[in-house]
Amino acid sequence: MNCVGSVYICEDIFLVYIPFSIAYHKNSRSMGHSTALFLLLSFLLLSGTSYLDRVTLGFCNADPNVGCMDIERKALLKLREGLTDPSDRLSSWVGVDCCKWRGIGCNKTTGRVDSLNLRNPYVDVSESDDGTLHALGENSDIGGQLPRNLGMLCNLQSLELSINKVTGEITEFIDSLSTCTNSSLERLDLGYNSLTGNLPNSLGLLKKLRHLTLWSNSFQGSIPESIGNLTSLEEFYLARNKLGGVIPESFGQLSSLVAVDLSENTWEGVVTEAHFLKLRSLKDVSIQKASPNISLVFNISSKWIPPFKLRYLNLRSCQLGPKFPAWLRNQTELVTVVLNNAKIADTIPDWFWQLDLLLDELDVAYNQLGGKVPNSLSFSYPANADLSANMFEGPLPLWSRNITTLYLRDNLFSGPIPSNIGDVMPSLSDLDISRNGLSGSIPLSLGNLSLLTTMVLSNNYLSGEIPHFWNNIPFLYIVDMSNNSLSGTIPRSMDSLGSLLYLILSSNNLSGELPSLRNCTGMKSLDLGENKFFGNIPAWIGESMLSLLILRLSSNSFTGSIPSNLCGLSNLHILDLSHNNLSGHIPRCVGNLSGLKTSLFSDKDTSYLYQGKLKVVAKGRVQDFDPTLYLVNSLDLSNNNLSGEMPRELTSLIKLWTLNLSMNHLTGVMPSRIGSLESLETLDLSVNQLSGSIPQSMVSLTFLNHLNLSYNNLSGTIPTGNQFNSLVDPSIYEGNTALCGYPLPDCQVNGGTPQGPMGGGEDKAFEMWGFIISMVIGFVMGFWGVCGSLVISKSWRKTYFQFTDKMIVACIRKYQGAQEI
Repeated sequence: MNCVGSVYICEDIFLVYIPFSIAYHKNSRSMGHSTALFLLLSFLLLSGTSYLDRVTLGFCNADPNVGCMDIERKALLKLREGLTDPSDRLSSWVGVDCCKWRGIGCNKTTGRVDSLNLRNPYVDVSESDDGTLHALGENSDIGGQLPRNLGMLCNLQSLELSINKVTGEITEFIDSLSTCTNSSLERLDLGYNSLTGNLPNSLGLLKKLRHLTLWSNSFQGSIPESIGNLTSLEEFYLARNKLGGVIPESFGQLSSLVAVDLSENTWEGVVTEAHFLKLRSLKDVSIQKASPNISLVFNISSKWIPPFKLRYLNLRSCQLGPKFPAWLRNQTELVTVVLNNAKIADTIPDWFWQLDLLLDELDVAYNQLGGKVPNSLSFSYPANADLSANMFEGPLPLWSRNITTLYLRDNLFSGPIPSNIGDVMPSLSDLDISRNGLSGSIPLSLGNLSLLTTMVLSNNYLSGEIPHFWNNIPFLYIVDMSNNSLSGTIPRSMDSLGSLLYLILSSNNLSGELPSLRNCTGMKSLDLGENKFFGNIPAWIGESMLSLLILRLSSNSFTGSIPSNLCGLSNLHILDLSHNNLSGHIPRCVGNLSGLKTSLFSDKDTSYLYQGKLKVVAKGRVQDFDPTLYLVNSLDLSNNNLSGEMPRELTSLIKLWTLNLSMNHLTGVMPSRIGSLESLETLDLSVNQLSGSIPQSMVSLTFLNHLNLSYNNLSGTIPTGNQFNSLVDPSIYEGNTALCGYPLPDCQVNGGTPQGPMGGGEDKAFEMWGFIISMVIGFVMGFWGVCGSLVISKSWRKTYFQFTDKMIVACIRKYQGAQEI
């Protein structure tokens, strides 16, 4: 520094301050000037200026050639030692002047380090609710331990380490930042890392903080009481951590707070008016979690008038009910309203519909809201409206042309779908009005929705034919019209839907042969079950729909054999051809269904995966699978006229959960390696003509909980061990006369041959039946040999009765003689 008006006060030369001042005072030509300088420097010292701070007086300028201080450079190098840097983002951290290092910012006047930005520039955080990260480069994350001491960088105003792989606890790190007297830190962003530990009370000492971003880590504990000291805080982001407990009332002291996101944590207890006491600047509030379990309750008086005017309100899985929150009455600036799963059992008051809001989102799904819905709401573009899973009734509401996604499923809406729905809301991209009481036909105006991607009309009372408007909806990828009363055939124009992935038309009265859908090459789920389709199963399914995950054609009237090219559907994890009139053999190429050999999906894949709701016969009963449908691996060919042997290639489908081949005409023995189906939970081979013994390898089926082998020609001893010890219902094996062993009667071995359920074997059984029959015949012949003769011959009867009389008289006389003696 080239001016006398500046003083460095460093750790090593702190005691030089006063001598320097006195010397300058003695040598100054201007006593007034020196006195003023002395008093000013003394005042700064006594006022508690940190020994690490640099004091620059206003009457001189800094030397532009001066770099960062040595003590700050050493602190940064110490920081680098604890980090890993696979992409060499810190390669510029060499040389004396740390102000020229990448990610380091210095004050242009003082030269002190005032910003540290190591945010990963190669990863984008999407705007999805779960904060999904999209990598724009590989190995770009900085890793290692969170630095425990940054106390040498007391002039930092901004510290960003977000979107990396930094680990460690946060307590010592925050403690070190708070040691700076009157810390300058305004922005702290540690989001999207792997940080742990509790949020320390020392956080409340960073009183100049304006932006605190800690989301997407693994922080535990609760929010410290000291948070109320951060009266300059404007943004507070704690979403997606492992925090919990009670939100402290001191939260209500954050008078500058504008936006807060506490989502995806496990908060407990009660939120009252005290939590919002001084939040006059509050605009955005988000407290949501994906789990439906509610542990946070809002207990706010209906007479309370908030001190703020919210713009964004997102409360999901928090209890606000049972009454609709009256404190929203004066929230006239709302743009986003989410009160999802809030235990509200009420009608939406008229005053809410009359707030004259311009919304981009209205989500009150999963409550018990009722009443009719007016058409008075206004929306900006684009907009989402979700009233699902309530008890709204009356006709479907018709709102603004700006609505892009409309979810009204699972309510009590009735009457026809408005004929002009496609004209009033032409911007719709997603439409779900399933599970209501809607009737009538499908309106033709839906064909005007050229931007539509999903059309879900299932579980209503819709009738008539499927319209022929599909050429006008090129982006459609979900069509679900299942569980209605639709009739007629599948329109051939559906073949124009090149983007179609899910076609679900089950449980209707549709008929005819299947039209070609060869152009739907991306199809993932084709469900046409419970209809009246006939003819052969088209070969083009196995030729064109190579991405199929689900093929369900059950309960129709299909004939012919199973096309062998279905075996080429390598992603198939549900194949249901049951309850048809199919004949021929089960193709041996069934072993090529690799989707039943490996796990197709990871947890990340399933976050957006739609496969509809499907009925699957599992564990001996029909079950509905909805959000977990992607987990089901099932092969059901039951109730057909299939013949031949069970292909041994079936035993390679090791991820199969359910195998149902019952009620066919299968012959031969069960494959000896059937125990290789290690994931099998349900096996039904009943009502066939299978013979031989039950393979011992089935003992390895440790997940098996439903077994039905009844009404076959099986023989021998039932295996024991593992799951077989819990399969105690004898009906599992009934109709197999030569089976024995638990839970049937024990076997008795004779000459090495297993015996039947009576304990004797076939020869002994025949001997017993022969003995019984001969006894009966002998009795009948003996009886009628005597009695028949007496009936037929009168002389024989007279002789017989005379003989009998003489015998009786002789016996009486003998008895009397004995008495006299």
